[in-house]
Amino acid sequence: MIKFTQQEQQCFVSGRLTQVEVKQLWPKRQELFTASTQVIDLAALEYVDSAGVALLLALVKLTHPGTEDKSPYRQLVNPSEQLMKMIELYDLDAFFGQN
Repeated sequence: MIKFTQQEQQCFVSGRLTQVEVKQLWPKRQELFTASTQVIDLAALEYVDSAGVALLLALVKLTHPGTEDKSPYRQLVNPSEQLMKMIELYDLDAFFGQN
């Protein structure tokens, strides 16, 4: 099960993010965090497949209605060791911070 926990300008993601979860989350992706979220912390994310990586990249640039001109891109931080392997494989270093 995947969980998104908002704390001020950070959103903490925990659990597993696979194709099954992505299919369920995609229609409500704008509700996963607030428009003020600047950092998506992935430290507690146990497992991510390629569909999960695609969702994370979509969340980085996701804008909320009425904030299109004001929403900065979000930063993904604290990727797990398993996710780091995928980041390296797909050459996605620019999207993920090490915080």
